[in-house]
Amino acid sequence: MIDVNNESGFSVEEAEFAALGAFVFAEMNVSAQADLGIQFVDEHTMAELHVRWMEEEGPTDVLSFPMDELRPGSPDAPSEGLLGDVVVCPVVAERQAQQAGHSTQEEMLLLTVHGILHLLGFDHVEPEEEKEMFALQRQLLLTFLARPA
Repeated sequence: MIDVNNESGFSVEEAEFAALGAFVFAEMNVSAQADLGIQFVDEHTMAELHVRWMEEEGPTDVLSFPMDELRPGSPDAPSEGLLGDVVVCPVVAERQAQQAGHSTQEEMLLLTVHGILHLLGFDHVEPEEEKEMFALQRQLLLTFLARPA
């Protein structure tokens, strides 16, 4: 189950983010019964989470909080369980979108995919990991955006 919760005060198309989560689940062979929370929060809340969990000052764009440490499954054996939570800050996303030259919605979708991949064990600490993760998030996002509505 995918639960989208907007506490940011920013306009968010919650159904699109639920659809994105379901799409990534299908592409990564995660059971549709797995649990994912997608939260949208204001800058103050994100700054508090950033300090508490990452010991870094100021708001960030996205944080991931894994639960069952699920990994991508296979078509015959999809992953099941509690995936975890992705927390996105739309205000930070809006600034990044302006710098990147695309919409805030596209930036929030990108950050959500990024967060889900972190929940599935992907990381970008090492150059090879970054290359793999960023290519996968780009492919997932572009395929999602190109799908018929």
